Amino acid sequence: MPSLLRSSRQPAEAPERPADLAPVRARRRPWLIATGALLASVGALAVVWLVGAAGQRTDVLVLRQEVAYGEPIEVSDLGIARVSVDPGVAVLPAAERDLIVGQVATTRLLPGTLVTADMVAASGEPTAGRVLVPIAVPAERMPAGGLRAGDRILAVDAGGTTETATGSGPSSGLQVPAAVVRVGAVDVNGVTVVDVTTNAASGPQLAIAAANGRVAIVVQPSGG
Repeated sequence: MPSLLRSSRQPAEAPERPADLAPVRARRRPWLIATGALLASVGALAVVWLVGAAGQRTDVLVLRQEVAYGEPIEVSDLGIARVSVDPGVAVLPAAERDLIVGQVATTRLLPGTLVTADMVAASGEPTAGRVLVPIAVPAERMPAGGLRAGDRILAVDAGGTTETATGSGPSSGLQVPAAVVRVGAVDVNGVTVVDVTTNAASGPQLAIAAANGRVAIVVQPSGG
């Protein structure tokens, strides 16, 4: 009995320790190191270029408020913005503000727009080679959204007959590209007089069609 108790109290054998493993040596890849160094250099150069480009800012003219097509530009219409622009953008430097004041807008100018040379002209319509023709447009022929100075339109002979010195004849079917210069107020009969400019050759025919109340207006896309 005592011998059995003695044997049960004997310490358990310690587990065998695994043999020490040899350390794995990392494999160096020179091309990865070279690629990383190259990318770091390119990134640093890009940062330097961006910082330099951001610092090259110029004072240019910007619109502070809307100027309608054909309206003269006033001092209060212009502001100065310090921006970085592409060399291909023909913005006007702030130093030319006094030269721009008094010129007229060749298109509708909106607030926040950078002023470029093609947005202004020394004189308003009609310019050389163009004539101004008034067109009385009844309510049913006026676009629902109305017209505004600067809109590009196609003045179309809507049909009917033309009274001439030799009698009546069919209308010409004329289609004349024109630009809206001014839009008058609506009179008691719902008629609006719209001043448009067109080329000198088409002006007389458009005036005849307008005088006979045959002109319908087709609004063109911007720049059309």
